[in-house]
Amino acid sequence: MTTRVTGTPRAAERGGEAAAGGGRLPARGAGADGTGSAPESLSGAAGAAARGGAGGRPAPLASPAPVASPVSPAPAHARTPLRQPLHARPPKTPKSRRPQADCTADTAGGVTIDVRLPDEPAATAGMALAAAGSAALLLRRRGGEGPADTVRLPLGPAGTESTMRAVLPSIMTLPEGRWDAFLALAEAEPQRLLSGLHDLRSLIDRVPRQGRTWLGVRIPYATKYGNLTVRSWLRWPHAEAGRLCVEDGRVRLRGELFGAPLGGTARIEVRPRDAVDAPSVFRPATREVRVPGHPGSRGARQSEPAPESATGFTAELPLAALTPEHRVWDLWLRPGAAAEPVRIARILDDVPDKRQIFSYPPQRVSDAAGDRTVRPYYTLDNDLSVRVCPSEA
Repeated sequence: MTTRVTGTPRAAERGGEAAAGGGRLPARGAGADGTGSAPESLSGAAGAAARGGAGGRPAPLASPAPVASPVSPAPAHARTPLRQPLHARPPKTPKSRRPQADCTADTAGGVTIDVRLPDEPAATAGMALAAAGSAALLLRRRGGEGPADTVRLPLGPAGTESTMRAVLPSIMTLPEGRWDAFLALAEAEPQRLLSGLHDLRSLIDRVPRQGRTWLGVRIPYATKYGNLTVRSWLRWPHAEAGRLCVEDGRVRLRGELFGAPLGGTARIEVRPRDAVDAPSVFRPATREVRVPGHPGSRGARQSEPAPESATGFTAELPLAALTPEHRVWDLWLRPGAAAEPVRIARILDDVPDKRQIFSYPPQRVSDAAGDRTVRPYYTLDNDLSVRVCPSEA
C-alpha cells in the first residue's frame, strides 16, 4: 500500500515524524527493536549501570521505548517543488468579473454602446472616472499598429447606476476591418469588453441617405470567445447584392447601386482572382425601378424602362462561362462604359458574416472544358464570389 505524504517537500523528506507518535528514529547502534547495547562512550556509574549493577549482575532491561516505523522516501515529484514557467501568462479575469457592452444601431450608421460594470465597487469607481473624463471605450483594428488603428470614444454616465455610455457617430469614418472593443479606466490596463445585448433592427434593409459622399456600415457582434467586436465597411459607390437565385446552371442576381448613376451600358464583370491579366466574363445588367409604396423595402421592384437615376439592377450569369483554370471568380458591377467597376457585396443588414447564413446549392457543369462544380458564396468581407472545383472522375 502506498502512503501519500502531504505538506511541504521538506516535511516529506523528514520521514513523517509526527505520524510516529512524536518519537524519533533509534540512535546509532540500537537494534531494530530499540534494545541494542549502550554506546561505548558511556563511563562511570552510568556505564556500570548499563553493563551491570554494582554487584556485577546485569541490570534489568528497561521496556523498549516506542520508535518510529521506517518511512519510505518521498517520491521525486514531492521532493522537488514545482516552478512556474518564466513566461507564464497571468490568470485571466473570469467573465463574471468583466464589463459587458450592449449596442444599439441606428439607421444612419451610428452605434450607441452602453458599458455595464460587473459589481458595485467597480461601478462606483468607474462612474467616478467617467464623471471626471478619465474613462473611454477603445476600438482597436486587428492587424493594425499605427495611430489610425485605435479609436478612443469618451465614456460618460448613461443615467442609470453602473452603466456608462459611448457613441460611435455615423459622421465618423471608421476604416474597413474588425475593431475589438476595450474599456480604459484612467491609467489601468484596458480590459477586453464582453458582448452583451444588441439591438440591430434598424440595420435590416437599410437604405443609405441621399446626398452622402461615402457609406459607412458598422455591425457589432460577439466573437467565438464572447467578446465585443465591431465589423466596419467604408465604401462609395456601393453595389448591394440582393436576392440570389441559383438553379439550372445559372445565377440570377438582383441588386442596387448607391452613389453612382446606372447607365444603359451597365454590365456585370466576373474576374478570376488569381490572374489579373486573364480575360473576364461580361454579362449585361438590366436596370430596374422600385415600385412606389410597395411593401418589402428594397426587394420590391418591377422590370420596366427606368430613368437615369434608377439604382436597381438584375443580371444573369451562366456558370459554364467560368472555366476550371481559375478556382475563384469575383463579381463586379460596371455602371457605365467610362465608369470604374464596383465590387458587389452584401453589407446593408445585421449579419456580420454571410458565409454562415447564406448558402447556395452547387451546380454541376459538364462541357468541353471538363466536369466541374460551381457554387456562389460570400467571402470573409461579405463580397460576392464564385468558386469552381473540378469534379473527380
